[in-house]
Amino acid sequence: MSASLLRTGCTTGRAICLLAAIVLLAAIAAPGQAFAHAALVTTEPTDGAVLAQSPAQFSLTFSEPVSPLVLTLVRPDGTPVPLTSFRLDAQTLDIDNPQRLGSGTHVLSWRVISADGHPVGGSVLFSIGAPSAAPAVAEAVDRGLRSAIWIGKVFLYVGLFLGVGGAFAIAWLAQGGRAGQRIVIAAILCGLVAAPLSLGLQGLDALGAPFVRLAQPDVWQAGLGTSFGRTVLVALVALGLGLLSLVGPRGGAKLFALAGLAGLGASLAASGHASAAEPQWLTRPMVFLHGAGIAFWAGALAPLGLAMRRKPVEAAPFLRRFSQAILPVVAVLATTGFVLAVIQVQAPAALLETAYGRLLLVKLALLFFLFTLAAINRWKWTGPAEAGDTEVQRRLVRSIGIEMLIVLAIFGVAAGWRFTPPPRALAIAAAQPASVHIHTPKAMADLSITPGHVGPVAASIVIMTGDFGPLDAEQVTLVLTKPDSGIEPIKREATKPGDGSWRVDDLVVPVPGRWTARLDILVSDFEIVKIEAPIDIKP
Repeated sequence: MSASLLRTGCTTGRAICLLAAIVLLAAIAAPGQAFAHAALVTTEPTDGAVLAQSPAQFSLTFSEPVSPLVLTLVRPDGTPVPLTSFRLDAQTLDIDNPQRLGSGTHVLSWRVISADGHPVGGSVLFSIGAPSAAPAVAEAVDRGLRSAIWIGKVFLYVGLFLGVGGAFAIAWLAQGGRAGQRIVIAAILCGLVAAPLSLGLQGLDALGAPFVRLAQPDVWQAGLGTSFGRTVLVALVALGLGLLSLVGPRGGAKLFALAGLAGLGASLAASGHASAAEPQWLTRPMVFLHGAGIAFWAGALAPLGLAMRRKPVEAAPFLRRFSQAILPVVAVLATTGFVLAVIQVQAPAALLETAYGRLLLVKLALLFFLFTLAAINRWKWTGPAEAGDTEVQRRLVRSIGIEMLIVLAIFGVAAGWRFTPPPRALAIAAAQPASVHIHTPKAMADLSITPGHVGPVAASIVIMTGDFGPLDAEQVTLVLTKPDSGIEPIKREATKPGDGSWRVDDLVVPVPGRWTARLDILVSDFEIVKIEAPIDIKP
């Protein structure tokens, strides 16, 4: 784009970009929290379990199918042992234990790829014989890598939407005009560089590896193994088709440009939060149409603006075709965007309570400005501009320049979603139970509190003898205490519905944090066994 066009609307554009940048920096530079896109539901052994002997295998069950990346067992002395033998069965990952474990506390550290293409990691602590000081296993957030991923995503959007979308506009709307071709080619080249680079960065993020490992084959293999690998491969084909429509034979330009636009939609539907949501028969077509609509609109802006600035008479047919087609395109964008937002956000309160929702609000604010400008352009200035009014043509060119700046700001906001799980995924994670295994020589129990967050919950209790035998108790009472919050003990008597477990249904956990769960087990009229363990309740 020419320097004069970029300078147009500078004040408004800077304000918009600054607003988006503030929110993005807040999301990207937030304290190191590992956002879970696939939630860990159950583990075997359970977190905090004390086992009498070394287990033959470990088991992790998630809320959705995953692919394992790095599995490590950390001994009590801090020595890591890679775990390479495992089996996937639907949402359950069974991991073989290659050695007999000694006494003390061990850490099962896992890192997997969730269905939406994002890495998820965590740890499970268990002890053999008796607990010891747990070895430290921490996962620091690499803000430099996050920034690089965000930048790569923005440039990939530039290549797809402004590049492939621009090639479609030149072939189908300009119909012979070549204004803006150099900018469109430059955008496509940005995408051709950003796509493979983003794949490598995805591999680093998947493995939790530093930048120095970018050239290693296992990093690229990990990136290709994620659903984002499919997005990159299809995006490269779409970018190539868009470039071929510009530099190849004129006779095939329309066909190549149309195929490139279809490839763009397919690449976006191949991975990401929205395409991974259920029902996928609805969400993937919605993402396809939404991406193609964005490319149609955003891609036409630079060629149209430059055509009107340099050759306004020849640009009139281009402007007329664009103004006629943009109304149904906007309708498709609004419909698909609304459907996807409802699926992802679920509850209006999540717009303010989650980082994903706040970014969506910023995007909606930018879209409001964009739609307002588009409406003014369409109904106020398009007619006089087509009639040859030079002053209106100059105003329309300035307005298109501002639209371009808003579109770039929207790209930045959308790229920030890479680090913010949607409320839909958070709700799935929040619905998972908080579980603990309590083991003593006299008795042991598996306690699950569902859901594992504050509010009304239900507790399920399975009790056994200390040697894993059946324990026929006369009464079981659950006691939850959290002295540091100034809350008196919450005491509820459990019922036995008949399936062998005990239940507590009339229970409310008022605050999050680490609680102490105690079970008072009345074995007989003359014997009561009390066992306890900490349990973590999410907000």
